[in-house]
Amino acid sequence: MIKSVLLLSLKLSLFCYIPLCAFAQGAKKQPLALSLEKAVLEDKIKGGWAGQTIGVTYGWPTEFRYQGTFIQDYERIHWEDDYVNRAMREFPGLYDDVYVDLTFMEVLHRLGLDAPVDSLAQAFAKKEYELWHANQVARYNLNNGIPPDKSGHWLNNPHADDIDFQIEADFAGLINPAMPQAVTGICEKTGKIIASGDGYYGGLFVAHLYAQAFRVNEVKPLIEEALQVLPPQSKFYQCIRDVLAWHAQEPFDWKETWWQIQKKWSEDHGCPNFVFDPLNIDAKLNAAYVVMALLYGNGDFFQTMNIATRAGQDSDCNPATACGILGTMLGYSHIPHTWMGPLKKAEGVPFSYSSYSLNDIYRVNMELALASIVKAGGVVGKNRVTIPYQKTVQVPFEENFAGHYPKERVKVAKSFPESYQFNFEGCGVVVSGHLQKADNTVSDKAVQVGLYIDDQLVETASLFSNANMRRPELCWRYQMPDKKHRVEIKLLTEEPGYQLYVTDYLVYASHPRTLIPYHHD
Repeated sequence: MIKSVLLLSLKLSLFCYIPLCAFAQGAKKQPLALSLEKAVLEDKIKGGWAGQTIGVTYGWPTEFRYQGTFIQDYERIHWEDDYVNRAMREFPGLYDDVYVDLTFMEVLHRLGLDAPVDSLAQAFAKKEYELWHANQVARYNLNNGIPPDKSGHWLNNPHADDIDFQIEADFAGLINPAMPQAVTGICEKTGKIIASGDGYYGGLFVAHLYAQAFRVNEVKPLIEEALQVLPPQSKFYQCIRDVLAWHAQEPFDWKETWWQIQKKWSEDHGCPNFVFDPLNIDAKLNAAYVVMALLYGNGDFFQTMNIATRAGQDSDCNPATACGILGTMLGYSHIPHTWMGPLKKAEGVPFSYSSYSLNDIYRVNMELALASIVKAGGVVGKNRVTIPYQKTVQVPFEENFAGHYPKERVKVAKSFPESYQFNFEGCGVVVSGHLQKADNTVSDKAVQVGLYIDDQLVETASLFSNANMRRPELCWRYQMPDKKHRVEIKLLTEEPGYQLYVTDYLVYASHPRTLIPYHHD
């Protein structure tokens, strides 16, 4: 009897054990925490900042000179032994994709990783550096009562799809090594200040590339990993997917992939300055060049930088992004001396509008990265860190300029002492221009203007002649009924020393423009 019971118990045990073993063997293996020597972590952080600084300096003389074409092989791109120091002296604004990062890093270092978004926004809004496009509209919005979570939205910011956040999100990946959820958290705070839709996705994607470069050591898997944060229905995601596919079809000819990018993705619908213009500052197009350079550079620092530059358009920011990501993957100690020699001569020089030099950035970034690892539940030991695994979580889908198609740009180029009126037919309009001093002796002040659509006052705004306080466009309005409208922009206060200068206005229709061929008699 006892023997029978024991035999039955053994059979039951085996019955239970077999499926559990089968389940264990068939279960997907969970990714492990990442263990790094502190020296390796620091080397990668330094490589990210060094690569970014070298890349933007290399592209310095080429920025936006090549619009819709690439730089031919026979054209030499200049480099010299003290080039970084020279660039810092002669054109400090070149490093706008560094010093805006530093604005946010300074706040996080001072207030901690949980610094409130209002503190980040105010630091950005009050800085004295010159800004353009989405950045400048965001600064204007913040300084004129629009909250941080709305200042980058396309209804408030006509440049929301531009490259701005894409070139300023490096820090978010570098202070959160291999921790994608922490990266998204920082981007949610800072990126929405500046952009929305594809413009936001550009910065988010780049930040995730940096963060994953601490864990992933090959370019294609790195891109695939970072893409997981983006919604597949977004045009940004689809554009990067296309670059991966074109590279797979033609793995040795970057110019063929460049041409495919031009054919499908070179239209710009948003930026009021460059719709109907060959200059293209759209985030996804320039990100496509970055990804193309990473793929065809195949881990080689110079080839990656050279392709990103020769692709044209924003050809200083794109090599900065590509080389920053690759520099993080390779590490500071593995960037060739040709590029590191000039950089090391400038590592003690503070960037414009910042108290931080590169040496300061390396130290502060390391401190923030260690704090972020601990915050996420990781371990910081004497010589090693253990970074907990975080699954990449896809962000919600949003699309800028949906249902808005460029219809025409009407040149004006005139000054108006009191008001400017015009008629158009469409669903959206952006009026470009600025407040102009008719008398240079008048002091800088806010001048109130009203925007009237179909004889109804729809907005009152403050305009400034000061460059840092300016509104890059006089006014804009989207999501209107697609019909005939009357527009008037009017000075609401009597300011004899000021007038409106109207450059042009851009009209949107609710449907794509149909190409009608010309017929000859």
